[in-house]
Formats: sequence, C-alpha cells, structure tokens
Amino acid sequence: MQTVAVIGAAGVQGAQVSGRLIAAGTYEVLCVEAGAGVERLQERGLTATPLHEAAQRADAAIIAVPDELIATVAAEVVPVLAPGSLALVLDAAAPFVTELVPRDDVSLMITHPCHPSVFTTQLTADGHRDFAGGVTGQDIMCCLVRGAEDHYATGVELARAMFAPVDTVHRITLEQFILLEPTMSETTAAMLLTVIREAMDEAIARGVPEPAARAFMYGHVGIELAIIFGELDAAFSTSAYLAIDRGRDLILAPNWKQVFESGNVEAVAREIAAPEATGA
Repeated sequence: MQTVAVIGAAGVQGAQVSGRLIAAGTYEVLCVEAGAGVERLQERGLTATPLHEAAQRADAAIIAVPDELIATVAAEVVPVLAPGSLALVLDAAAPFVTELVPRDDVSLMITHPCHPSVFTTQLTADGHRDFAGGVTGQDIMCCLVRGAEDHYATGVELARAMFAPVDTVHRITLEQFILLEPTMSETTAAMLLTVIREAMDEAIARGVPEPAARAFMYGHVGIELAIIFGELDAAFSTSAYLAIDRGRDLILAPNWKQVFESGNVEAVAREIAAPEATGA
C-alpha cells in the first residue's frame, strides 16, 4: 500500500482529495494541516500528521494549497521527500514560473479535473446537480513536468482516485497546461462569461423582470453553446449572425488573441503564483 501525504488536507481542494483517497481504501493517507485546519480534520475524525514526518514517509506528496502558496509549501516539503518519491500539484501556474522540484531524485506532476461537461446530464441519484465532479464522470489532465516516466503511471492512478469517476486521462505538456488554464478557461472563457452575466444584469436594470431574463439567458446559452461547439446539427439564423458580428466589433478588441502570446501567459501565471509580488 502506497503512503500519500496530502498537504492542506482541510482546505477546499485538500478535503476533497484526502476524502476520496481515504474512501478508495488503497492508500495510507497522511493528512497535513496547521492552525484551524487541525480542528477541521478532527471534525472529520482525522488526525493531522506533522509536515516533515509526512513528507519523509510519503511515496507521493500532494500539495493541495492555493496557487499563491504552492511554491512556498513546495520549498518546505520537497527537500525532505524521500528519494524516488513523487510530488503532485493541482494547478500549472506555480510550476510554470518556478522550479518547484530542484532534485533529480524526485518527480513532479500536475493533475487537474476538467469537471463534468455542460453537454452531459449532471443530475445525481438524489437529484442534485454535479458541477465540480465526484459523482458525474469527468476527464482529467495530467502532465509529468520532470522525473521518472514510471511516476506518470503512479500519478495517473492517484489522479483517478482523487477525481473519480474519471472517463479519459489526457496527457499534455506544461506549456499546453498553461494555455488551458488560466489562458483559455479563466483569462478568456470565465471573463467572457462574466460579461454574459453582466449583460443579463443590464437587461434587468433596464426593466426586464429578473425571472424572465434568467429564463431567456439560461435557455439561449445552452442552445448557443451546442451550436457553436458542434453538439447540435444546426446554425444560427442570418439575423443572429449579423448581431454576432456587431457584438464582436463592440465588445472584443481586434487583437484579443494576444492573451495567448507567451509574454501575457507568463505574466498571468506569475500573478497567480505569487500575487503579493505583483500587487494583485
């Protein structure tokens, strides 16, 4: 049985990860926390293991802390990891801008969930919607940043348990990872979806009843996504295409794809990985 240390086991990500690994029943899970996190672990019936002890015992250490803390925590954890062990992080920004594992005898992987597709039914058996994953099947991303190739299989096995149920594992490079998140999913998609929400709020502010605006927006977003991504064999009307072109001219800068250029990608990654250093 492999021993896995979960650093930040009482946080949002850490609680999910540690809970699923414990439920899998195939790992010895060491939960690492400090301060109030120790009490939160106790409320779950778990005992905290000191960081250095957990790092020394672990075959794999999962650093499940916020992006801006990953480099700081890694600097404390990695030096005491046993030779031949694996460090696993859940986001790409910190490893993209920082050498988290300056050791030849320790491997580094990134894994991140895709979350259930908007085009799948997200209802659980009790009627609740599963947006984050954990009930509905989802794909995951995995990247071996450095280290032994056999550690990739170890990391994938861990990731499948952490994000179960998993449909497909996509192996990508670090450079591809940073293009997916934050560049594609947050810098671009989340920003545009924020504008969509603001557009609905503006319609409400101009007199449309909120229930009517929400019903219209929710339904149209669904069918428009299906058309745009080819999930529905249909096309927009001529008038809709005219409105789309006008909206593009009014809302988007002509050179908006510069967010994918290396300088902008790195700048955002640095802000995410160490916001206190940039004033973010």
